[in-house]
Amino acid sequence: MHDTVGIIRILLSIAFWTFLALSSAVLFLGAVLLWALTRPFDANGRVLHLYSCFWAQLYFYVNPMWHLRVEGRERLPWKGAAVLVANHESLGDILVLFGLYRPFKWVSKAENFKLPLIGWNMHLNRYVPLIRGDRASIIQMMAGCERWLSRGVPILMFPEGTRSHDGEVKAFKDGAFTLSIQQRCPIIPVVLTGTARTMPKHGLVIQQAVHARVRVLEPIDPAGFAGDVHALRDHVRQIIVNEKARMEAER
Repeated sequence: MHDTVGIIRILLSIAFWTFLALSSAVLFLGAVLLWALTRPFDANGRVLHLYSCFWAQLYFYVNPMWHLRVEGRERLPWKGAAVLVANHESLGDILVLFGLYRPFKWVSKAENFKLPLIGWNMHLNRYVPLIRGDRASIIQMMAGCERWLSRGVPILMFPEGTRSHDGEVKAFKDGAFTLSIQQRCPIIPVVLTGTARTMPKHGLVIQQAVHARVRVLEPIDPAGFAGDVHALRDHVRQIIVNEKARMEAER
């Protein structure tokens, strides 16, 4: 019985990755066309980003075994600077967070920008690349985020820096909270659960059933932390840890 389930998962995974590759080829052509048509009047690329949200969510729409519930979307701005921070469980978090359907710029590993089609679309969207552990890249990333925030465009970061291998929220890095304090814009915590079952770290075999949830929490004004990056960072992390435990207890 266990072997049969394993074979079914492998076959479903092959079908998923095949569909992703074929659909991405078509959708990337649509992205290029949309980019060319909207560039003259949409300097911040909001329309292309929303198209990319649909692209990512398509894989939830077509998979009857994947379910996503988004709560608190109304707390996200359509306009205005904000730093969105989310816990990070798996590669599936990317697909899930596009389900927010709000304008923002991803901060993502530089390797992702090299991916065919999907990475090319990230370039079109002008998301912000980062080489982890590279000081020069971190400085460039921070400058890129500052430019978007100064233009009233939110950014989204994973402050853990990498995916958690066990689902526990790891220590947060300072970057997102430094940006919030320096740019005087709110931090908006976003909590994910259930995404580790989509695409676990170091794995491509997809689980049969996924019940992912996203909960957007109330914005946090950095002004109350008197410029203390570490206090803001630890406060936000504790809020995310507590809310994640609450969400998991609600299952």
